[in-house]
Amino acid sequence: MVFTNVLPTGRLFASLALICAILAATLAPVTAGEVRFGKNVRVGGHDFSNQRFDSKNRARIYLYNHKPQKEGCVWRKDGHGGRVKICHLQRK
Repeated sequence: MVFTNVLPTGRLFASLALICAILAATLAPVTAGEVRFGKNVRVGGHDFSNQRFDSKNRARIYLYNHKPQKEGCVWRKDGHGGRVKICHLQRK
């Protein structure tokens, strides 16, 4: 009985490396980041003390050199089950 290689060893090694890379990428845990602002935290001169933002509660802060048209902060839905705090602030 004679056995022959279906794939040359170079292609076999490349395909195994590709399969391992795909498995590693799909099975790797997602890093969860969280930002906690402590005491006396200022963004553009505005107080953001004691607030916490993560993947479900995020923030978008726009700083302007002039007075913004929609001044202040508003919580909005992001469409993925979370909330976004949108702030239009004038730089102090």
